[in-house]
Parts: sequence; C-alpha cells; structure tokens
Amino acid sequence: MEINDLCHNSTSNIFYFQLMDNAIPTRIAQFIKEFPPFDKMEDEQLVSLSETARVKYVDNEEVIFRQGDDPSSFIYVVREGGIRIVRENEGADDLIDTCDEGDLFGLRPLLANETYQLSAIASEESLLYLFRIDGLQEIISSDPEVSWYLLQSYAAGPKKAKKEKIGNQTTYLNEGDHLTEIQSLERSKAPITCSKQTIAQDAAIKMSDHRVGSIIIVDDKKKPLGIITDRDLRNQVVTGKYGLNAEVGDFMTSPVITVSRDITLADVQMIMMKNRIHHLCITEDGTSMSPVMGVISEHDVLVIQGNNPAIFIREMRRAQTSSDLKKIREKAESLLFKYLKREVSIGFISNIMSEVNDALISRAIEICQKKLEGQGKEDPGLKWSWMALGSEGREEQLLRTDQDNALVFEDVNEDKYDEVKGYYLKLAQEVTQVLNECGFEYCPADMMASNPNWCMSISGWKDQFARWMQTPTEKNVMYCTIFFDFRVVFGDQSLSEALADHIFDLIDDNFLFLVQLAKNAIMNPPPLTFFRNFVVEKGGEHKDDFDIKARAMMPLADAARILVLSAKKPNINNTFQRFDYMATIEPNNKELYEQAADAYEILMRYRAIQGLKNNNSGRYFNPEELTKMERLNLRNSFKPINELHDLLKVRYRLNLVL
Repeated sequence: MEINDLCHNSTSNIFYFQLMDNAIPTRIAQFIKEFPPFDKMEDEQLVSLSETARVKYVDNEEVIFRQGDDPSSFIYVVREGGIRIVRENEGADDLIDTCDEGDLFGLRPLLANETYQLSAIASEESLLYLFRIDGLQEIISSDPEVSWYLLQSYAAGPKKAKKEKIGNQTTYLNEGDHLTEIQSLERSKAPITCSKQTIAQDAAIKMSDHRVGSIIIVDDKKKPLGIITDRDLRNQVVTGKYGLNAEVGDFMTSPVITVSRDITLADVQMIMMKNRIHHLCITEDGTSMSPVMGVISEHDVLVIQGNNPAIFIREMRRAQTSSDLKKIREKAESLLFKYLKREVSIGFISNIMSEVNDALISRAIEICQKKLEGQGKEDPGLKWSWMALGSEGREEQLLRTDQDNALVFEDVNEDKYDEVKGYYLKLAQEVTQVLNECGFEYCPADMMASNPNWCMSISGWKDQFARWMQTPTEKNVMYCTIFFDFRVVFGDQSLSEALADHIFDLIDDNFLFLVQLAKNAIMNPPPLTFFRNFVVEKGGEHKDDFDIKARAMMPLADAARILVLSAKKPNINNTFQRFDYMATIEPNNKELYEQAADAYEILMRYRAIQGLKNNNSGRYFNPEELTKMERLNLRNSFKPINELHDLLKVRYRLNLVL
C-alpha cells in the first residue's frame, strides 16, 4: 500500500497517515459503509469523508484520549483490534464499554463542547480510522437519520437502553445493570447459516450482507455442524492457508458449542469463559441434534455490561507482572461487591471468582516459568499439576485469603528425583511469592507447594495419603480435611484423577478412617449458646468476635466432605454442590441437605460482605455490629449444623468413640 505525506507526532510517538491516494479513501469508505451511522450515508458522502481520514496505529495499553482531556478534532472508528472505554476513579478504572471492529467512539467533541468524560485505552494492538468532526458536522446538518443515530449514541453514554439486542436475541435490562443470572434471552430473528459445501468467498459475502460476525454451518435439517467467524476468515483465508473457493467445511470450527434458548446471560458468560470462545449457538433443545435458533457473540454480551469478568480474565492472560495481576484482581473485587449488593446467587458468584482466581494463578505460573527459563533453569518436561486446596480447592474463595496449594509431578527414576523436585520447588517458591504480591497471604501453617512436604511425585503423594488414612491421628485427619479438597488449576488433570482414585480405593476397607473423619467434623461446638447468643472468642486478638469460618462454615464443609467421600463421588469439591448431590441420592435426608446447602451460601455471602466492608478476610466480626435481621438470618443458618452432627453421630457410631 502506498501512503503519501507520512506525518509523525513526536509527542505521542504515533504515526498518522494523511491519505492522498484515491484507492485508500475508497477502501476506507467500503469498510465503514457496513457499520452505523455510515450505512445511512450516500456513497459520495462516504468518499468525501474518507478522503480527509487518517489512520492511527496504537500499541497495547496505549491511551487514545484521557478523561478530562480537551476534545480532539476527530472521532474514531476501530478498523482492527480492540479499545476499552473506562471511567477513571481514584486510580482504579471502571470498564464502561468495549469497542472492536466497526465500533465508533469519542463522540463527545462532535456533539458537546466539553472535555472527555471517559478514557479510551487500547486493549491490544489496534488500527483506527480518524474522521474529522467538521466533515461529519456537515453531514449531520443535512441528514436527519445520521444525526438521530449519533444523538442517540451520545445520549446513551455508558448506560444502555432498556431493550437490548443480543445477537439474534432480545433481552430487557434496567439501565446500568450488570450481567446476572436472572437476565434471560428471547429468540427474535433466524440466524445466518450455510452448508458445509459453501465456498469461503460466498460465506464471507453472506456475513457481510447480513452484517454479522459469524455464520453457522448446518446440515439439511438445520442442525449445527460448525461455525466460522470473522477471525477464522482472517486466519484461514486471508493468510492464504485456504483459498477463496475452499469449502467452509474444510476449516470450520467443529463441533460448535450449543445452548438452549432459555439460557441466561450469566450462563452465557460462564460458558464463554470456561471454553475460551467468543460465540455460542442456540438450538431448540440446547444440543447439536436440533435446529439452530440463534447466535450470541461475546461482543453482544459486552455491550450490555461494563464490568465483565471475561475481560478481567482476558487481561490476566496478558499480564506481565504481579502488579498487573493484583490490579486486575482488585477490579474483580469491586465487581464482587456489586454482585453481592444485587443479591446475585452465591453459586454464580463463586463460579465467577474461581475462574478469576484460576486465571490469576495460571498466569502467575506462566510468568514464573518464563523467569526460570531466563535464569537457565531447564523445565524437566514432565506431567505435573498445581493443585488448589482449602477454599480455593472447593471454589469458594471469594476474597483474597491465605494460600493453600500443593504440587504433584509424575514419577521419575530415583537418580533424577532430587533434581526434578528441586526445579518444581523453585517454581513453587516463585509462584507463591507472586501470589503473595497479588494479595494472597502466605499460609501461616506453610500449607503451600513451596514446602518440600507438599511438592512430591505422584507416588510420594499416594504414599502420604495412605499413611494419613491408615494411621488417622488427629493431625493426619486434619491434613486430610485440607488436602482432600484438592483441585487442579494448572497442568495435567490425569495426576489428580489418579490421586482421587487412590483415595477411594483406600476408603473401601477403612471404615475407621471415616469414623475419625466424622469425629473431626463434629469437634466444633454449636455456634449458639443455650441463650441463643453467638459463641464468640474468649481471648486473644479476636476477643468477643465471632469466627464465622470455624464456628459455622467448617462444620458444614467438613460434614459435606465426609458424606461425599463415603458416597464415593469424585469431582465435586464445592460444599453446597456436595449437599445438593447428597440430596439426590438420599431422598429421606433431602430437606436437611438442602437446608445445609442454603445455609452455607448464606454464610459465604455474610463472610464476603464483612470482608469487603472491613478490608480483611471477613472471618471475624462483632455480632453486635449486625442488624437484628442479619443476626436472625445467621442464627437460622446454624440450624442444619446440629442436625448434621446428629446424623454423623448415628451413621458413624460416634457415641462409641466419643
């Protein structure tokens, strides 16, 4: 491409291109005419506007304009990349919107003679088209439809209209609402589809004609076979890997992930995060065996809400330092507060925060691996896993409490063991330090992978679990309550599956171990005194405070663990999910288990609220500071604890050993 009159702005270190070649304005006009409000303009207007346009390249995290800056002479359109629009608030950025290909931003100077009220920052390397405001003002004065669109966009600002389009769906929101599980989707228009024999060029034309970013490949019964997105066309066709005449079936992404048409926006968000995808296909029954009903894109979801955990996770995956990770985690905590305030279910919140924590831990590990590589420390190249323990292992760590983690690696020859363990210990020390810098305190009892006792081969862990279970002393049982809630956050899943199988094999012939585990589960006294007052600490740093973790949450978590272990049900770590499972297999105790699950959710909510309120872990608080209704709700949540204790005493014959 030949670009004349190259100008360099030395103050911003950004290149601007004055477009003099007629071919270039034509290409710009062809691009913008696919997007509002340019799609409402005449061809002559588009060309005239494009002739004075500039192209601006920005680096990742580069500021286009800052909140409070004087207005520019241009408005901006994203050609490639992504821009986030944020409100800066005492050093913390609140995400208001995201802009990608074809999106317009920076309208304030066009319609109001005021400084920018928000900041625009590049989320990745991006290419922008800049259009002169005076050129647009001429069009606005003569074209009411364009004027109306721009006025609507400006007036909406960060708040969205109450009725929003989500791809081919419609949802109804309150202004400023965040994504919650009660916002459901309703089908409106048919999705854009094609057969797998369609050639790439025809599929691209169809997507362009309908102004969509994806096309679903279907069979003759309209059942989804795969999906192609704008990104696929860029990566597969534009790069030359496939020709314009290649059939889409040759390079489509398959299978496509499908959901039912009554899915909530919260579920959409979770599925996209877990699978690292940007589009979902809606079918009649939620499976690929029924006809396609619609498509939802990540961008569709993002335009509805500002603070989006998917964006936090994406930022974490690109973070380079512990400082970057800490800032993003703090933003997630502000979202946690909003979720709690809106009384979003704890099940949804814990899923979201677990995904955020997992992304943070995974990125911390990658950063530390790269650091060791730079120091010349060679990765052994083995299967290994980083395991979260305790509340993070149970996917219940809403706040940044202390660390509980472990590391397991595959077996090696004895002569290599010390060298291999030395590498993983060094890695664990680096990772736990980064996590500490992110606000996760070191475990006071050193239950971390950086401790040689908790960084071992798979055989070492199996032997250790066997010793604990075959000699169930008080200390060994305590270890089991911590380590048996392990969950792989990073690395090879098969190692943890082998450990879980080993535990259940050992349980088969060891009723005594279950008895000791049940005995440990009822050791904490009931949370209320005879006079229904909270049992508070009698001395020490937390004198007269209530310990919600030890007095209320752990009795429920311990009971759920022993019950699920006895039922030999793997892969359920979360406490209220464990109770939900027990309710399905023991109908006679269903009511008790459901009450216990509800109680645990209430306790998690109260602990998180107290922690955010007091800027701590939320474990200790003064009951006198609670409202009467809060004290009543907490007291009611304690009721299942006594009943569970009675159940465990009978089931494991604890009256004979106590």
